[in-house]
Amino acid sequence: MFKTPKNDSKYQWTSHVTGKMAYYGISESLIKRIVRFPKRKEEGIAPGTVAVMQPGSNKKKPSEIWVMYQEIKSRQNPEEKNKIQLTMPKKRIISAWRYPGISPEGKEIPIPDEIRQELEDLV
Repeated sequence: MFKTPKNDSKYQWTSHVTGKMAYYGISESLIKRIVRFPKRKEEGIAPGTVAVMQPGSNKKKPSEIWVMYQEIKSRQNPEEKNKIQLTMPKKRIISAWRYPGISPEGKEIPIPDEIRQELEDLV
């Protein structure tokens, strides 16, 4: 059974990513680990987004797990304008997918066509 991730002080989850997590069998903890410790980081296809990747664990059938997110700037209370803000920006997890094989580095992110279309429809 798939467990839907809950929004918290660090992460906000879209309904799109929860569907992809269930489809590809990617857990919430794996997505958080990829975001915190990416092996590779690229510019996302949507404006203001970042895509990060870690390789899959199967050596005989190589794959990559990609996560696309957007940093959300927190709104500061006008009364606390002069206080220093030490909190990290919240991350909105937009999408996640499993790429079969190893993608070329430094080129456009390898997003399957059906996911690219869904993302373009969201933006």
